[in-house]
Amino acid sequence: MAGRVGAGELEDKLDRLPARPGVYLYKDAKGQIIYVGKAASLKSRVRSYFQESRAPDPKTDALVGQIRDFEYIVTSNELEALILESNLVKKHRPRYNIILRDDKHYPFLKLTTNEEYPRLVVARRVQQDGAAYFGPFYPATAMRETLRLVRQLFPLRTCRIKIDGKRSRPCLQYYIHRCNAPCTGWESREGYAGTVADVERFLEGKNDGLAQELTMQMESAAEELKFEQAARLRDRVQALNTVRERQKIISTEDSDLDIVGCVRQGPDACVQLFFVRRGRLLGRESFFFERLGGEGEGELLSAFLRQFYAREVTPPPEILLSAEIPEADLVLEWLARRRAGRVELLAPQRGRKRELVAMAEENAALALSTYLLSRGNRTQAVLDELQRALNLPEAPHRIEAFDISTFQGGETVASMVVWQDGEMKKDDYKRYRIRTVTGTDDFAAMHEVVTRRYGKALETDGALPDLVLLDGGRGQLGAGLKALEALGLDYLPMASLAKRAEEVYTPDRLEPLVLELTSPALQALQKIRDEAHRFAITYHKKLRTKRTISSVLDQIPGVGPTLRTSLLRSLGSARAVREASVAQLAAVPKVSPKLAERIHDFFHPAPEPPAAPKGESAPSNGEPTRPERG
Repeated sequence: MAGRVGAGELEDKLDRLPARPGVYLYKDAKGQIIYVGKAASLKSRVRSYFQESRAPDPKTDALVGQIRDFEYIVTSNELEALILESNLVKKHRPRYNIILRDDKHYPFLKLTTNEEYPRLVVARRVQQDGAAYFGPFYPATAMRETLRLVRQLFPLRTCRIKIDGKRSRPCLQYYIHRCNAPCTGWESREGYAGTVADVERFLEGKNDGLAQELTMQMESAAEELKFEQAARLRDRVQALNTVRERQKIISTEDSDLDIVGCVRQGPDACVQLFFVRRGRLLGRESFFFERLGGEGEGELLSAFLRQFYAREVTPPPEILLSAEIPEADLVLEWLARRRAGRVELLAPQRGRKRELVAMAEENAALALSTYLLSRGNRTQAVLDELQRALNLPEAPHRIEAFDISTFQGGETVASMVVWQDGEMKKDDYKRYRIRTVTGTDDFAAMHEVVTRRYGKALETDGALPDLVLLDGGRGQLGAGLKALEALGLDYLPMASLAKRAEEVYTPDRLEPLVLELTSPALQALQKIRDEAHRFAITYHKKLRTKRTISSVLDQIPGVGPTLRTSLLRSLGSARAVREASVAQLAAVPKVSPKLAERIHDFFHPAPEPPAAPKGESAPSNGEPTRPERG
């Protein structure tokens, strides 16, 4: 169901929707997926978006205004729909879905107990290989600190060699007391197994009993006048005590739970996640969301849970939330499947658990305030430096950038991208086919596109930028300035950025301005210029592909300009024409079934029969030849 459809066709598709569970994908005029949702009944859910009785919501209203087509996928049940929705959101990242933009993967520590002499290594995911996995660690710095501590506290080998006890001498790790050299036979298999057991207890958080045992060993070594060994044991006990003090005790029970607190400020929100294992707070992480619409706290938390635990993260048996979520039973069933065990979701209203959630909310509020302040300060710093470096009359809150793309003098195109207050504003992007220039003439092409863009802005009383940025050097700048002068807009600030040495050309300077490569102003200009270049190249490639397929279509008997246009318009792209089936081609207006077969055979010719062996003639009736009997 690709391509743009009319209002009547959209209504027909709505009428044909099945009343079954599934996932729906809304598309805009360009065929891009802008929203993915799931439904217990596709028919009622999808139609609800287009009903006049729907409660008004700015974000939903904007979404509906963009919808030009949709697809749907039927599933066996609503749980399958939820899983498919999560996968599609992760794949397409639609602009109207709540997206968890933090794509970090949390590492594990793997104790290779499937080896005779185990090692401790970093792993990105849990595998069914007989080893013991610990984690995931939040954040990853906690994993690195834990690994450092283990190697400092326990004489566990780090090498990958085969341990057979026959080595003549140990490596450096033995001499710095980080390994007891089982490779030489100086440590028995039983003694090494005891070290592995201590490492497992440490990683499981059973530090209290381990510290007591090490204290007893230290005292025993001191009584036997083994002072060097006693000193090493003392250092281990001190390190263990430091770890215990660092891990705040949340519960007197050895419980595993995640605490999720959400705070929202306008269109921005922060979710704070606390990780509690065996009653101790092991780590925490902040997740930020921007440009939210009318979604409630419960909807935001539901989207967060489904996207966060869809990674290589096993849910704990209990998750505390700052608000109840919609369709909690369905999310619980999915979480239980991810855990392969029971999971409980709670939104406590009183008691100790409510205090824990309140602590997460308080930390979320502090993190969001710091994030918003930092984001505002960064943007303002860039604006201030741009104004100072380019000698602008005011801070350039809106910058419009242009780039020209051509190939061997053909299909010359231009792009315009918009940067506003630190972000690319893709809804305002424009692209142009150059009309008045033949051959390769970047200066004339730049003059044309600047004239067309701001001539249209004058006609429609459209917004004007605080800075016009051109991709190129002095020549492009001169062409752009002449275009503005002819329109009476010579007061608009303009600059050009040359790729060769990243030099900035401005009208009031004879020499180019050279900014430091680390300058936030230059980095902002580079980002905008590169985006304009990317957008122009993308459009240029599209036109070249279209031109190529058009010339190929002209080679097919019976396909003229009218049919060629109909094929491209109906199927949406040159690639779609090439890959279409006979039935899809025959569905295009003015294409007969016979012509559809001819077009399909042109792009998918039948393989030629293999050549007959030398000395034999090919059969004429389709029957295989048989060798004659001698």
